Amino acid sequence: MMIRTQISLKKEQAERLREHAAARAMSQSAVIREALDAQLERAERSERYQRLMSAAGTFRSSHVDTSTQHDEALEEAYLE
Repeated sequence: MMIRTQISLKKEQAERLREHAAARAMSQSAVIREALDAQLERAERSERYQRLMSAAGTFRSSHVDTSTQHDEALEEAYLE
């Protein structure tokens, strides 16, 4: 189900959106939905990463290099 909404764009934004949509043979609405999905995914990924980073070092591990290599391990696991 789609929910109709209205946004206001600057003239330049509207022109760029129209050109981009036409070049991709997509509706302007589809381009906006795609961009919104991508932005929200980046924000959610960043929030998850920040939560993980704030927890790093608070638990014991049998691995001897966890305290120095946690950034690399988290990036590999969650930012691919």
